[in-house]
Amino acid sequence: MQKPLDKDEIILMRKSCEIAAKVLQYTGKFVKPGISTLELDKIADDKMNSLGAVSACIGYHGYPYSTCISPNNIVCHGPPMAETILKDGDIVNIDVTAKYKGFFGDTSATFLVGEVKPEKKKLVQTAHEAMMVGIEAIKPNGWTGDIGFETDKFVTRRGYSTIKEIGGHGIGRVFHDSPFVPAHGKKGKGERLRPFTCFTVEPMVNEGTDEFVEFDIKGSTIKWYETADGLWSAQFEHTILLTDTGYEILTLID
Repeated sequence: MQKPLDKDEIILMRKSCEIAAKVLQYTGKFVKPGISTLELDKIADDKMNSLGAVSACIGYHGYPYSTCISPNNIVCHGPPMAETILKDGDIVNIDVTAKYKGFFGDTSATFLVGEVKPEKKKLVQTAHEAMMVGIEAIKPNGWTGDIGFETDKFVTRRGYSTIKEIGGHGIGRVFHDSPFVPAHGKKGKGERLRPFTCFTVEPMVNEGTDEFVEFDIKGSTIKWYETADGLWSAQFEHTILLTDTGYEILTLID
């Protein structure tokens, strides 16, 4: 169970999340046909360092990269590679976590690569809206199941599926903490949402099945995942600060 953050710690969380959001926004400007995911990773890492933070991903359980970059049918944790070249019509999720003075800010977005088919744009838009629907269900002393229930209801009504086994997480003094924040659930169930703690909301929305296949990353215990049916997946993520009266989206910037 997370210990609530004090005022000074909340200031540091806001800064780490601001940095993560700026890195994501900056890196997204370089998404275009012909660029490799490894090049994007280097761009993100350079920007992170220039803002006075370091990537929380590098070395995390042996993970060797600054970001996770997941195109098309890769659900999450995609390892950046020189041979993975983005093509016109692709979509790609970039996941960034900043570590600043001992505090962690985590955010991701799915970007369009060149001219993308309408059905793929709809998937991406649905994933973003699903995240916001989940966030709107947050209440002080509410439950993670409230978030998951609203998210899954929204997604399934659009004809898509949500990943069940992977989801959001507590964050703050450590990269991954309780509670687990799923993209499905029952109202009033799950784990309690405690004021003055932070957690992420990050639904993964699939065109087809919610089943996935996992793959190893050399030298790491972190796995990366593809959809079991080869159809595409999209994801967005914000870090949230829960207060005693509501919530604040810490990774939301202009």
